[in-house]
Amino acid sequence: MDRKPYSRIVVKLGTSTLTSGTSRISPPRVLDLVRQMAELHQAECELVLVSSGAMAAGRERLEFPELPKDIPAKQMLAAVGQPRLMALYEKLFELYGIFVAQVLITRADLNNRRRYLNSRNTLEALLSQRVIPVVNENDTVTSEEIRVGDNDNLSALVANLIEADLLVLLTDQPGFYRADPRRDPSAEFVQEITGGIIPDEIWQAAGDKAGRLGTGGMFTKLQAADLARRSGAAVVIAAGGEKDIITQLAAGEALGTRFTPISTALEGRKRYILTASDAPGTVDVDPGAARALNKGGSLLPVGISAVRGDFERGDTVRVCDDAGAEIARGLVNYRAEDLKRIRGRQSAEIEAILGFFYGDEVIHRNNMVLL
Repeated sequence: MDRKPYSRIVVKLGTSTLTSGTSRISPPRVLDLVRQMAELHQAECELVLVSSGAMAAGRERLEFPELPKDIPAKQMLAAVGQPRLMALYEKLFELYGIFVAQVLITRADLNNRRRYLNSRNTLEALLSQRVIPVVNENDTVTSEEIRVGDNDNLSALVANLIEADLLVLLTDQPGFYRADPRRDPSAEFVQEITGGIIPDEIWQAAGDKAGRLGTGGMFTKLQAADLARRSGAAVVIAAGGEKDIITQLAAGEALGTRFTPISTALEGRKRYILTASDAPGTVDVDPGAARALNKGGSLLPVGISAVRGDFERGDTVRVCDDAGAEIARGLVNYRAEDLKRIRGRQSAEIEAILGFFYGDEVIHRNNMVLL
């Protein structure tokens, strides 16, 4: 069944889509994708483009050198390829009278509250001026510690950042299969994934292998879809080579594999909390506390059974149940060392134990996102 058209869309183009499955960036393919985005732009749709392909463009420019598979070599290729890729986008969008802007983001930009807001404000300002932001990770300088690591998850973070209502992940496959269709012709196609939790068998079917040219794979697309749908966005994984795929998906056509949103649009603070996938610590809670959280309650020290990691007041931490499953994420009111001293105790005892008091709650419900 067809669905409503969307008004704010993040489009993620994978390397396999930009190269049409070859080892070179395909200008005709890129032009066709740009044409579709231009049509939506002219119809007053707001677009953000998250583009892979920098390393492929760099390899092509350097005539496919033999290089080690380490981070510096990849950063070097990205440094060579990124301006070439941006020049191509600028030239092709200009055919339709559309301006583009390059936006480079790292995980650190999204983990720091001030930089998170700055990134959001920049993207909002560009959209308000009818400029299409072309987003990529700042691959040339990022280290493993601050990398998002793949553009699938980066696109989900961007969708969360700008409150997009649709995230389109374009790849070389028609969508998600329960097995690799290149190896198993009888693999079952999954048209839609709904519900609060993606089943284990779906995660297992996704595997963890990246494509031949890109850094992502179906597993990272599944991760991205799960994050974006928790931010209130619909997500579609579809084939980038299918005719008019972007415009059809924007119009609500039932193509590819669709993930239905499992929450309404979150307030800004909770969107920020949701981006912190590398939260520095974990708080384990007992079954009673887990039930209270699921009913909308705050986390109190009496329900905490263990504190893991090193974190400060105001950091984002994970909240796990007694089986080790993450059930929530939130901004903590007490640092790890202090929390170890008050865990299992009543809130009325906090000041007597610590000598200070930041509130009854370890994590207030307003600063928490349930997972």
